[in-house]
Amino acid sequence: MEKYHQLIQYLQSLETDIVKFYEKGQSAAGTRVRKGLSELKKMAQDMRNEIQTLKAERKEDKVPPAPPTM
Repeated sequence: MEKYHQLIQYLQSLETDIVKFYEKGQSAAGTRVRKGLSELKKMAQDMRNEIQTLKAERKEDKVPPAPPTM
């Protein structure tokens, strides 16, 4: 859940520049937003990878042991 909260906080930190770009027309703010969204994409990908790893680990834990061979 920590990575989720980091994603939310990071997105909220972009709000000022988003407002500056869309409402005030500041081009430099648009550049900062694009850079921030690129970083957000990386953070989201890291979270996706973590989720996939956890799913695989949980699946391994649920696999019943193989029956003994004779």
